[in-house]
Amino acid sequence: MNWRGLFSFFSNDLAIDLGTANTLIYAKGKGIVVSEPSIVAINKKNNRIEAVGRDAKEMVGRTPGDIVAIQPLRDGVIADFEITEKMLDYFIKKAHNRKVLVHPRIVISVPADITQVEKRAVRDSALRANATEVYLIEEAMAAAIGTGLPITEPTGSMIIDIGGGTTDVAVISLAGIVYSRSVRIAGNEMDQAIIQFIKRKYNLLIGEITGEQIKAQIGSAFPLEEELTLEIKGRDLVEGVPKTLTISSVEIREALSETVNTIVEAVRIALERTPPELSADFIDRGVILTGGGSQLRNIDKLLREETGIPVTSAEDPMASVVLGSGKIIDDFALLKKLALN
Repeated sequence: MNWRGLFSFFSNDLAIDLGTANTLIYAKGKGIVVSEPSIVAINKKNNRIEAVGRDAKEMVGRTPGDIVAIQPLRDGVIADFEITEKMLDYFIKKAHNRKVLVHPRIVISVPADITQVEKRAVRDSALRANATEVYLIEEAMAAAIGTGLPITEPTGSMIIDIGGGTTDVAVISLAGIVYSRSVRIAGNEMDQAIIQFIKRKYNLLIGEITGEQIKAQIGSAFPLEEELTLEIKGRDLVEGVPKTLTISSVEIREALSETVNTIVEAVRIALERTPPELSADFIDRGVILTGGGSQLRNIDKLLREETGIPVTSAEDPMASVVLGSGKIIDDFALLKKLALN
């Protein structure tokens, strides 16, 4: 066994999908060991972390004045350097059962249009959280590997990864990215669109958690066979008192239309810019839809309708990126080939 083989045999290698909405960590030989919201609750008085992940999310909109729940990532990149570092440190220790003396090699997936400054921020955060080596790979490539697409073959594969902060569209052939584009519109923008729509139409103020619940329960991108309704609670902006009202999936589809159309447009542009030999492959094999935002009802039907190409949803859309990154850890030659500079 060579030294690298020996090193990886005893290694604590991790693959991290550092997402705007959720962070997932894959540990070599164990599978997914962390899947939690990318949220940190901080006490402003003493700058102490009160909670991270799921516990912090439960505090959103419910904290006393001196505690703030922060999402340190915006649109798939680090907005708050210090808090991202603390969050990463917490999750890495959690992945290794709280062992302090752990120095893993880490593969982190990032959006396609990430800048050099943003890349450095991600690398530095991981190194400060005790990583020995950090490799960055494109989210769309990781998602393609995670969904089982034949990325090393000379055929075209398209992946549409709708996350929390970004939607990444990529065309892959021969283990390379032929075309990739990242639009900073995804699941979080959908939640905001719902919040703003309800505020405009009903003068009702709802929180982020409620916006997300509405999207999950009755949100859709294309007419449903049976339209749905939901009772929601919020604060009446005119009278300042709590109020309940019933909304329909038709209204929420209207609220989401602009955001969803931006994603459809990104896919359409990708199809226009793909070499004809590769786009012919999409007609036969279709494209794969993945990421948490792809769970919006009937978004696959809308994309099929708008592009005329078969669209298949990934088996485990939330985990595709981290599972793909996990497979890359096991293949050092592929890792070296795919790692971003």
